[in-house]
Amino acid sequence: MNFRKSFFVLFFLFLLFIFPRQHVFAQYGTIRGFVYEQETGEPVLFTNVYLYKTSIGAPTDANGYFAITRIPPGDYKLMVTYVGFDTLSLPVTIKANELISKKLFLTKSSVNLSEINVSAARQDKIRETQTSIIKITPKEIQSIPTIGGQPDLAQYLQILPGVIFSGDQGGQLYIRGGPPIQNKVLYDGMIVYNPFHSIGLFSVFDVDMLKNVEVYTGGFGAEYGGRISSVMDVTTRDGNKNRFSGKLDVSTFGAKALLEGPIHRQKNEDDASASFIFSIKNSYLAESSKIFYKYIDENGLPYNYLDIYGKISVNTPNGSKVNLFGFRFADNVNYKILQDYNWTSYGGGLNFLAIPGKSSVLIEGNFAYSTYKVVLQEINESARSSSISGFNGGLTFTYFFGRDALKYGLELAGYKTTFDFFNTVNRKIDYTQNSTEVSAFAKYKWMPGKFIVEAGLRLQYYASLSTLSLEPRLAVKYNIARNFRLKMAAGLYSQNLISTTYDKDVVNLFYGYITSPMNLPTEFMGKTVKNKLQRSSQVVFGFELDFLKNLSLNVEGYYKYYPQLTSLNRNKLYDDTPENANIPDYYKKDFVLETGDAEGVDLSLKYDWKKIHLWATYSLGFIHRNDGVMDFVPPYDRRHNLNLVGTVYFGKKSNWEFDVRYNYGSGFPFTQTAGFYEKLTFENMGTNYVTNNGQLGTLYSDYDAGRLPYYSRLDLNLKKIFMLSKTIKLEVNLSVTNALNQQNIFYFDRVSYTRVDQMPLMPSLGLSFSF
Repeated sequence: MNFRKSFFVLFFLFLLFIFPRQHVFAQYGTIRGFVYEQETGEPVLFTNVYLYKTSIGAPTDANGYFAITRIPPGDYKLMVTYVGFDTLSLPVTIKANELISKKLFLTKSSVNLSEINVSAARQDKIRETQTSIIKITPKEIQSIPTIGGQPDLAQYLQILPGVIFSGDQGGQLYIRGGPPIQNKVLYDGMIVYNPFHSIGLFSVFDVDMLKNVEVYTGGFGAEYGGRISSVMDVTTRDGNKNRFSGKLDVSTFGAKALLEGPIHRQKNEDDASASFIFSIKNSYLAESSKIFYKYIDENGLPYNYLDIYGKISVNTPNGSKVNLFGFRFADNVNYKILQDYNWTSYGGGLNFLAIPGKSSVLIEGNFAYSTYKVVLQEINESARSSSISGFNGGLTFTYFFGRDALKYGLELAGYKTTFDFFNTVNRKIDYTQNSTEVSAFAKYKWMPGKFIVEAGLRLQYYASLSTLSLEPRLAVKYNIARNFRLKMAAGLYSQNLISTTYDKDVVNLFYGYITSPMNLPTEFMGKTVKNKLQRSSQVVFGFELDFLKNLSLNVEGYYKYYPQLTSLNRNKLYDDTPENANIPDYYKKDFVLETGDAEGVDLSLKYDWKKIHLWATYSLGFIHRNDGVMDFVPPYDRRHNLNLVGTVYFGKKSNWEFDVRYNYGSGFPFTQTAGFYEKLTFENMGTNYVTNNGQLGTLYSDYDAGRLPYYSRLDLNLKKIFMLSKTIKLEVNLSVTNALNQQNIFYFDRVSYTRVDQMPLMPSLGLSFSF
């Protein structure tokens, strides 16, 4: 092991063992515990728990857990404040070397929410680095125009700065120059390989099940690995622990049913509890469109999907818990041009949270299995199919030292990929591979003065490639003033999965999955290829400015450098055999190497005042690639992306809501068609080129030199809530998608010269009944 690797390993061990021991002998007390909602028993996330008239406190995490350490002995008043709930206050006595555990329950407040000035989000800005991270709650998702009468995470993600969607149909997510294969999606700790349906307005996630969503658009910490662009971490609720409740939705697009409740009710604070939550949702647009949207296509819109997710939670008296979950997602498109496109995904697993009796450490673990298979059969084209299945698990430990914290853990993942495909010159590519990844990480959060520093290191070992990747990470924030903050993040990242996109499609629909192939070129751009991993280096700089109490601006500039990427070889003409040893790799390898970068600026401007909420986001981005022969841009290089969102509540009890959203995006690049010709394959020695009929061949122009028309869409939504009783609610939702009836391109078939557009003007009506 060379000096550089030895240094990183020693640094990693230093983080694991030195920091905890620095604080063992301090003569302080500790308060830890959980904050729950009294009504449902669900944890309260990211709220403030503090000692009154001191600067000592801590926020709750995604489990509602808090730990206040290094408290001088004495008598205090412990307080919890959270928007929409009554402030909780209780006396506590702290003794040296004593650990106190508390379970705190908040009661919903009768005070008008617009009059409450406590802002947990603003407190997070001061105590968290928050570089390139966006936290999303179900309430925020429900505050934008809902398509088909149902709010969905996919619709909200399209607004985020740095995020590009391919449109209403297709459902692909691109984040700061990274394609879907470079974005890691976790659902309760389980890897989900395709979270979006073919109709890009809907994801596999049920908003009413969600507890918290964290989107890392870049510069993410050492606790995440295996992807080189971004991470989306989605967690679900445990289910109502006190009573049975549910929700039924029906609209012109689809329907949904959710049921939750206690399996074992908690009789007192010293009793265990168990609960469940179950959701099933589907789209019947292929059938309903023949009635409501016949003006779009007499044959109906060919989109159907079915999503099922269930979860059981068991909670112990001290707050430790175990969650068991399982899912099945399916998507099916039968389009006259595509002929048939479908994918299925299923899996299950568990995660747990453990609170040792005499230690302030927080232990979290997970293990899950999931699988995904996609098949695309086009008219006049050979079928493409791909699948990936595997497991992932991990164990994480978190120690709290006053305002500082140490987090470290181990992870293990293994998966099998298959891929069957014909490239543009009708050469078959067929792969089946297995891969195993073992990783360890450590991250330390340090808050000296006005600084917040998060330093970490990840060791990612790819067993199938016998390659160790050392990946340092760093995030820093400097609180210049309470209303102005500077921030940055940087890190090294790697991954083994690659995408097998058919890049000459005007709009990409198919994404295959495979691990790094073994027969890559041995040289690239004059240098020896040392490993087969895809890599990126990222750096982000930005600032946060609160102009007024209700007006805030967030600006981030980023740069991503990709020293090595792997791509399907669109120029392959020959088989990679000994007979073709003299042929350049560029024309015989199934895959080629690329390098490139992505840079840009993301802006977010938010205004919240009583019953009015306004939000504007803008992204300017540039993506460059080079495959050793030419410079080019990938098909998802969108230069400009603008979103304007507004929400207004009105009525005597604010039971009316009006939402508006406008999106503008400049055109994607594509490879234009230069012409067609008769292609003779000469499969037999006796082929007579004079009398034999050939196949239709396509001549392409310069790669991705053209630009599609710009994308534009205005969505409107009007909602009315009827409270039938304290726990029974009826909601009526009227929405209009693409209110300006903009013609946005979805798909173009080169051979038949047929264009299919995205969704035209589509009104929809939805009813929701909660009990």
